[in-house]
Amino acid sequence: QAQFVESGGGLVQPGGSLELSCAYSGSSFNMFTMAWYRQTPGNQREWVASISRGGSTNHKDFVRGRFTISKDNAKKMGYLQMNSLKAEDTAVYYCNFPNSLGPWGQGTQVTVSS
Repeated sequence: QAQFVESGGGLVQPGGSLELSCAYSGSSFNMFTMAWYRQTPGNQREWVASISRGGSTNHKDFVRGRFTISKDNAKKMGYLQMNSLKAEDTAVYYCNFPNSLGPWGQGTQVTVSS
């Protein structure tokens, strides 16, 4: 079964940057809109950003101007460049296809703290 594997998280100071990566093991990566989500303990997973088959992007208000979603169809990879990180961005980040949800990966932990 196709899987998502997220990586690139870590501990970063406020104002810092990270780039998250999402590797997809299936064969239809270029056929779907891909999205990044995040979840904090006790809260539901929330949508952060998405990129369509054609490359059009949308970003949640609270990350717009700071985060940028992108993808490489040939490599079956998605990315989330995160700049100007804030403490409230601390969460586990996941990727998936919002219109055809697959199994959730383990996510990658992002911690923003001084």
